[in-house]
Amino acid sequence: MINSDAQLRNDRLVDRLADILGKDAVITDPAERRFYSADVYSEGEHCAAAIKPKDVASLAKAIGAITASGYAVIGRGGGMSYTNGYTPIRADTVTVDIGTMNRILEINESDMYITVEAGVTWKQIYDALKPKGLRLPFFGTFSGIRATVGGGLSQGALFMGTARHGQAADIVLGLDVVLADGTLITTGQGGFKNAKPFYRTYGPDITGLFIHDGGAFGIKTKATLKLMRTPKAIGFASFAFPNIEKASQAMSEVARAGIAEEAYIFDPESTDKNMAGASVIEDLKTLAGVVKGQGSFAKGLIEGAKLVLAGRSFAKEGMFSLHMVAAGRCEAAVEADITTAREVAVKHGGEEMPNSIPKAVRADPFKPLNGVLGPKGDRWAAMNAKVAHSDAMKIIAAGDDLLKPYRDRMKALNIWVSRLFIAIDSHAFSYEPVLHWDDEWLPVHVRTPEPGYLAKFKEPAANPAARTLVHEIRLKLADLFAEYGASSNQIGKTYPYLQALKPDTAKFVTKLKDTLDPQRQLNPGVLGFK
Repeated sequence: MINSDAQLRNDRLVDRLADILGKDAVITDPAERRFYSADVYSEGEHCAAAIKPKDVASLAKAIGAITASGYAVIGRGGGMSYTNGYTPIRADTVTVDIGTMNRILEINESDMYITVEAGVTWKQIYDALKPKGLRLPFFGTFSGIRATVGGGLSQGALFMGTARHGQAADIVLGLDVVLADGTLITTGQGGFKNAKPFYRTYGPDITGLFIHDGGAFGIKTKATLKLMRTPKAIGFASFAFPNIEKASQAMSEVARAGIAEEAYIFDPESTDKNMAGASVIEDLKTLAGVVKGQGSFAKGLIEGAKLVLAGRSFAKEGMFSLHMVAAGRCEAAVEADITTAREVAVKHGGEEMPNSIPKAVRADPFKPLNGVLGPKGDRWAAMNAKVAHSDAMKIIAAGDDLLKPYRDRMKALNIWVSRLFIAIDSHAFSYEPVLHWDDEWLPVHVRTPEPGYLAKFKEPAANPAARTLVHEIRLKLADLFAEYGASSNQIGKTYPYLQALKPDTAKFVTKLKDTLDPQRQLNPGVLGFK
């Protein structure tokens, strides 16, 4: 059979990429192309090929070849997006698996920075720094065993250390970025002649242009991040509240006081989900982590015993639970922060409860990603709105009101909602409703969990009706968040970023896109660019 013009064009590009990268680095197998074209939520057009570069020079050359051929190019990190951040909207797309560029290049203990390739995971960094008594201020996401630095900086990574130190974006000193034509640029102080990458803002903050951009402006290949010394002491506290209003007021006050490295709220559904998803083996691993993670073996045994005694019996029906981690230079400083948290909780009607959840999270911060599936093998997809503390209850109430008309249809299709609330530094409140439903699995659901965990489930049947309703609700939530002027992480192709900007600001951002990517070949559709 004679190939079509499109196939001939594709074959020529594949041959060219093989010449640049080597045949083993160019992937054209249909199943693999599907894998690279789907995230945790959905799949897009199947890419024409995926590439796995091993160095910056060959990547830059490959990107130049891809865009010169008229194809689109998308960078992909650990694959944990659920906002179509890297799912193609065009079949003539080449996906770049940046995970093969995963070297830690420099740990500078004197100047307190680390430089890594963009495919390095948050866990890799954590493990490399731990023996040196160092840490990143923000040090990773729930998916940090797989999520990469490049993906996190493109999508807005947050959680570990976020209540005190902010997000991944807040610890970046500089980047290396490949532009649409294959040009490689360096931002931050490292972009100057004869300079180390120790500082970010000498002149305009060029680094910021490439953070949270979803790969719309360039593909990140290297990042330099701030370091800090690992706190000498750490403490945990958890509090139960009768409703979300009191719990959110308490979390906002904890955040404003700057007394926690993490502060987050589980709603009743989230608590049930987390308890149902645990196992005896996971409990034992967590217990071992608690014992090792304390300042002394004796203290570790005591804290581990507390965790065992608390078990899972602390959950009260209908409770909203606030969990926090305090860290400091000494035990006295940490205890002072915990004492302040107790005072805040009591003020807002909270009751102290066993601190099993934050202790378990910190004991093993980068667990295997069994959580890409729910505790019954169900699928899930989160939405996110970041607002000022004073607007927290407004957005939560508006979200509840939006869902009310859908309740009967959701119940009929077995769609349910859990919510997570996170403090970001002293100034932002993150509201994250998560939709759960039964549906056939995507490639990430099959490849990511541990085999033993996956074996517990039978894959659900395809459920297009539930999938359609989930999509409708997600779009409504995205529009609602825009109405409230909320920010969102993982913008991807889900949130109306460009459309939500003020007109003149939107024109400026569009001109920037036109300058850096005039043919709109870098991740078409992301940030609202067509």
